[in-house]
Amino acid sequence: MQKSLLLLLATIISISSFGQKVTLSGYIKDASSAETLIGATAYIYADAIGASSNEYGFYSISLDPGEYEVEFSYLGFETVVKKLELSENTKLDVELSLASTQIEEVVVLAEAEDQNVKDIEMSVNKLDINKIKSLPSLLGEVEIIRSIQLLPGVTSVGEGATGFNVRGGSIDQNLVLLDEAPVYNSSHLFGFFSVFNPDAVKDVKLYKGGIPARYGGRLSSILDVRMKEGNARQLEINGGVGLIFSRLSVEAPIIKDKMSFVAAARRSYIDVLAGPFLEGDDNVLNFYDLTLKTNYTINDNNRIYASGYFGRDNFGFGAAAGFNWGNSTASMRWNHVFGEKLFSNLTFFYSDYDYKINFGDDAANKFDWDAQIENLSTKLDFNYFLNPQNQLRFGAQGIFYDFEPGNAVGVSEGEVTDFSVEKKFALETSVYVENEQDISSKIKLNYGLRWSRFDYLGAGDRYILGEAPAAGEERPIIDVERVGSGESIANYSNFEPRFSIKYQLNETSSLKASYNRMAQYIHLLSNTTASTPVDVWTPSTNNIKPQMANQVALGYFRNFKNNTYELTTELYYKEYDDLIDYIDEADLILNPQLESQVVSGDGRAYGWEVMLEKKKGDLTGWVSYTLSRSERLIEGINQGNWYPSRFDQTHNLSLTGIYAFNDRVSASANFTLISGTPATFPTSRFEFQGYVIPHNAEDMRNNVRIPVYHRLDASVTIKGKKHEEKRWDGEWVFGIYNIYSRRNPFTIYFGQERDRVQPGANTITQATRLSVIGNFIPSVSYNFKFK
Repeated sequence: MQKSLLLLLATIISISSFGQKVTLSGYIKDASSAETLIGATAYIYADAIGASSNEYGFYSISLDPGEYEVEFSYLGFETVVKKLELSENTKLDVELSLASTQIEEVVVLAEAEDQNVKDIEMSVNKLDINKIKSLPSLLGEVEIIRSIQLLPGVTSVGEGATGFNVRGGSIDQNLVLLDEAPVYNSSHLFGFFSVFNPDAVKDVKLYKGGIPARYGGRLSSILDVRMKEGNARQLEINGGVGLIFSRLSVEAPIIKDKMSFVAAARRSYIDVLAGPFLEGDDNVLNFYDLTLKTNYTINDNNRIYASGYFGRDNFGFGAAAGFNWGNSTASMRWNHVFGEKLFSNLTFFYSDYDYKINFGDDAANKFDWDAQIENLSTKLDFNYFLNPQNQLRFGAQGIFYDFEPGNAVGVSEGEVTDFSVEKKFALETSVYVENEQDISSKIKLNYGLRWSRFDYLGAGDRYILGEAPAAGEERPIIDVERVGSGESIANYSNFEPRFSIKYQLNETSSLKASYNRMAQYIHLLSNTTASTPVDVWTPSTNNIKPQMANQVALGYFRNFKNNTYELTTELYYKEYDDLIDYIDEADLILNPQLESQVVSGDGRAYGWEVMLEKKKGDLTGWVSYTLSRSERLIEGINQGNWYPSRFDQTHNLSLTGIYAFNDRVSASANFTLISGTPATFPTSRFEFQGYVIPHNAEDMRNNVRIPVYHRLDASVTIKGKKHEEKRWDGEWVFGIYNIYSRRNPFTIYFGQERDRVQPGANTITQATRLSVIGNFIPSVSYNFKFK
C-alpha cells in the first residue's frame, strides 16, 4: 500500500518538475481584520496562469524569472495589481479592502465570478456567511444547517429531525467538521437550530460528490465549517437579541497583527419565558454554546491556532426527570511553510458527544443513563505547489475512538440493577495523495488515492454468530471470545480512488465528471423515522462490515449575461455495499448483543439536480430542483425486493429570493416543496376481544408515503443609518416562518378509541397525523456590530 502511494507521488513530481523557476508566495488577507481569505486568486493575465489561496490563505506560483503584473482578487473586495520583477524566490503578503460599493446582502459567494465554470470542483456548494444571514429563518436565528437544505440534493425528513440528508444518504453518512474536528450531533433543540454560531463562522463548504482524497470516513458528504481567526487590527463586537435566545461575540487583537482571538456565545431562555406556565420553579429548558479561537503568528513561516466548541441542550422537569446532550471539540493546529512551495498543517483534535438521562428524585427509586463517543486524532497535511499546472496534496491521519454505548443503572426499592454495556475501542488510520493538474487551457484534472485501515480493538467480546433461521431474523450467538486490551477483534482496509475532470467548452460553459469511492467504519444505529440524540454509535466489528459507496457524476455548468446568472445541472448515480438495517422489532438500546439484530445489504441512489442562480443586481436568489430515488435491497426485508429508504424524497423544489430596496432595507423569502418520506403502514388487522392488532400481511417495508411537505417563509431587514464616524451598526430583522400555517406531517400513526368495545359493536380506529409545527411563527430580532 505505502509503495503504491509513494510511486504515485514520485511519478507526479517527476513529470511536473522541470525547468529553472522562481516562486512568488505569501498570504492573501482582509485589510480590515488581517483575516486570511480562502479561495482568493493571484492571476497573471499575460501568461494566463494563476493560483488560489488554500484553507489558510496561502498561495504559491512558480514562474520563469522576469517582470510580471499580478492581479490579486476576491469577490466583494477591491482588486490589487502588483508590478513585480522576479529574479529570485519572493514572499509577498497582500491585503485586500472591501469594495466601496459592496452591499453584503447581494454577495452570493466569496470567489471569482466565473469560478463555477472554470474550477475543477463539482457537486460542491460554498455558502458565504453573509448570504446565510440574509435568508429567512425560524425565530430570527441565522441557520447554517437549514440554509444548506435549500441547495439541490440536500434534504431533511421533517421539522424536528436532527441533521440533514445528502443524495439519499442517512445523517451519519455526513462528516461535519468544525475547524477539522468532527461534530457528531449538528443540531440544537431536536434539529430546529444548528450548533454553529454564525458570528464565529468564516467559511462553509459542502462536498456532495467529487470528494478529494484528503477527505474520508463518510459515504455521502463532507460539511467543512471554518471558524474566524479573530480581528487582528481592532476590537469588534457582534451580537443579536431574539425572542427566545441571544448571542454575543467578541474578537480583538492580543498583539496587533500577530495574535488575536474570537469568543462567541449563545443561550436560549425558553425556560425563563415558559416559567409562569409550568408547575414548579426548577424546570430547565434551554440550550447554550460557547465557541473560542485564538491564533499566533510566530514568524513568516510559522503560525499556530487553538479553537474549541462547547455546547449543550438541557431538558429537565424538577429533580424527577432530566435529559441533556452536547458536543465538545478542541483543535490545535500548526502551519509551517517550507521554502516557497511546500505548506504543511499539523492538527491535533479532541471530539466528544454525550447524552444523559435520569428519572426519579428518590435515592431508592431512580434510573440514570449516560452514553458517549470520544475521538482523539493526529493529522498531518502537506500542500506542495509544484508549478502553475500542478498542486499536490498528501498526508496521513490517525483517529482513536472510545465508544460508550450505555452506562445505565436502575434502583428500585433500594435494589440496584446495572444495565451498562461495555465500552468499545477502535483505531482508524489513513494516508492519501492527490494532484490537481491543468493538462491544457481546456482540460483540468484532480486525481488521487486514499488508503484507510480500521481496527476494532479490545478489551471486549468477539461474538461468533450462526446463520439466521430465516432471512431477516435474528442470528443466534454460538460463541463468545474474550479479547484482551489493545488486541484486534476485527480489522478492515480499503483503497479509495478519486477522480475528477473538467472540459472547458468556452469562456462561459464547461462539462465536468467525477468518481469517488468512500469507506465508512462507524455507524449510527437508529430504527426511528428521524434520528434522535439517544441513537447509538457503534464501530465496524467482525459481524458489522464497513459501509462502502461508489459514486459517479456528470455535470454541465453555464454562466449567462456577464456572469449574472449561473446554471448548474448534474446527474449522479451511487451504489452502496454493506448498508446496515435491522430485523423487525430490533432492540438497539442498551443491548450488548445488538450485532445479532443488524442485517446488511445493497443500496442505490440516483438523481438529477439543477440550480439556476442570479448573483447580481437588486434581486438575487436561486431556484433549486432535485429529482431522485434512494433504495435498499436487503435479504429478508420487503420479501427480498428493492424498497425506498427512509430518506427517499422523489421531488425537492426550493425557491429563494433576496431583494435589496436600498442600502438599508432588504427582504427575502423562500418556498420549499418536498415529496413525503416513506413509512411502513399495516395492510391488514386482527381483532381480539375488542382490540385491534395492526398487521403487515405482505411484509412490506416503507410501502406508503406521508403527504407532501411545503412551506413559505419571509423576512425583512432594516439597517440603521450609516455614518463614517459611527462605530455602531444595527439592524432589525422581522420574519414569519410557515406563513400560511401549513401543518406538515412528521409522521402518521394508528390507534383506536380507549373505551372498551362492547360485545357486538364495531371497533373504531383512526389514523393520526402528527405535525411538529402547525401554525405560522412570527419573529423579531436585533443584530448589532461595534468596531
